[in-house]
Amino acid sequence: MPQLVIKNGRLIDPANALDGKFDILIQKGKIKQIAATINSPAAQIIDAAGLIVSPGFIDVHVHLREPGQEHKEDIESGSRAAVRGGFTSIAVMPNTTPVNDQPDVTRFILERAKAVGLVNIYPVAAVSRNLGSETITDMQALVKAGVRGFTDDGRCVMSQPIFAEALQQAKALNVPIMEHPEDHGISKDGQVNDGIIAAHCKLPGIPAASEDVIIERDITLQEKADSYLHLTHISTAGAYRLIRDARKRGVAVTSDVTPHHLLLDEEIIGGCDPMYKMKPPLRTAKDREAMVTGIKDGTIDCIATDHAPHSKEEKNQAFEKAPFGVIGMETAFPVIYDRLVRTGEISLTRMIELFSTNPAKVMHLDDRGKTGIGLPADFTILNLEKEFTIDPADFASKSVNCPFIGWQGKGVVAYTIVAGNVVYADQH
Repeated sequence: MPQLVIKNGRLIDPANALDGKFDILIQKGKIKQIAATINSPAAQIIDAAGLIVSPGFIDVHVHLREPGQEHKEDIESGSRAAVRGGFTSIAVMPNTTPVNDQPDVTRFILERAKAVGLVNIYPVAAVSRNLGSETITDMQALVKAGVRGFTDDGRCVMSQPIFAEALQQAKALNVPIMEHPEDHGISKDGQVNDGIIAAHCKLPGIPAASEDVIIERDITLQEKADSYLHLTHISTAGAYRLIRDARKRGVAVTSDVTPHHLLLDEEIIGGCDPMYKMKPPLRTAKDREAMVTGIKDGTIDCIATDHAPHSKEEKNQAFEKAPFGVIGMETAFPVIYDRLVRTGEISLTRMIELFSTNPAKVMHLDDRGKTGIGLPADFTILNLEKEFTIDPADFASKSVNCPFIGWQGKGVVAYTIVAGNVVYADQH
C-alpha cells in the first residue's frame, strides 16, 4: 500500500482539541505523522486546500437488510451509500431475516463486510431472541463472535426483567445496550404522531408518551445498573427533558437523534405521503425544537441516520400498509451542515463531535473518532462551499425513500478514506 499525504487541509479533531492547518501522512493504513508540513515525494497526494479534514464519521444506527431482505439493501450497496455520505464506520441493526441473535449470523455479516471491504461494519445483535422480549440472547457468545452492542431495534424490549438483565451483562461485556424506546401498549397500531396530522389523514396516532414512558423506565433501571445505556432516535420534548435531568443526576445515559427529527416536523405530512412514515414519527414543531436544543446543550450525543431502506413498491402503498422508515446516510451531512451549521445553530466543531467523536465513545471504539499516531487512518474530507441538490438518481443505496429529495444547499463530502484507502471521491 503506497503512502498517502493529505495536504493543506484544516484538520478539526474535537477529541484532541485540534483545529488548524495540518498535513497528515498515512502509511500501511495508519496515521504515521501529523505536522504543519510533510514532504514525501513518493506518496500519493490529496490536496485538501480549502477543505475540512475530520476524523471519519460514524453512524451508530443503520439497517443494511442483509441477510434476507436484499431487495431493499445489501451490505455492498449499503457500504457504498455509507462512504458516499462520509461514513467510515457503521453499526448495523439486527432486524434482518434471520434476526442477528446467533453467532452464525454475526459471522456472516462480518465475512460479507470484509469481502466488500469499503467501510468498517460493527454488528449490533438482538437483546432478545427473535426480538420477542421473551428470552435473552447469549450475549457473551455474540460478543465473542464480533458483536459491538445489543438492541431490539424496530421493537422495544418490553420485558423489564430481560432489559435489566441485559444491562447487567452489557456492563460485564463492555458494550452498549441501544434501546428503541416505544411502549407498544401505548403506540399500538399508530401510524403518525398523535396530533393534527393523525386527525387530518384519519390515521391512528402514536402518542409521545409511548416514547417517554420507556425512557423513564430505562433510566430508572440504568441508574441502578450503572451500565451502558444508549437511547436511539429520540423524538419528543419529554425524552429530551428526561435525559437531560438524568444526566444532571449523574446517570450514565447517551442518546442520538436523526436528521429528519432535527429538521422536519409532522406538518410536512400534510399530503398524507407515506414517504414521511417512520418510527418514531415526525413530531410537533416544539418537539423538533427540543431536539435542536439537545444537540446544542450537549444532552444529545450523536446524530445517527436510522438508515432504513425499502423498495419503491413497498413505500408507495397506502399509508397504513407502507413500512416505517427512511434512508439517510447519503444526505445526513449536507442537510445538517446546510440547515444547522451554516445558519449558526451549532458550530462546525460541534457537528464533528456529533458525527464522529461521540459516536466512537458510544460504541466503545477506542481507536476511532479521533486522530493520533498509529491510529487507523479513517478520514472524512468536506467541501463546505460546494452546492448540492439531493437527487435520488445519484444515490448508491438501492432505495430512494428519502425525505430530503429536492433539497438544495452548500456542503458536500469530498473524500472518504478508510484505513488509508480512498473509498469515495466526489466526481461531480
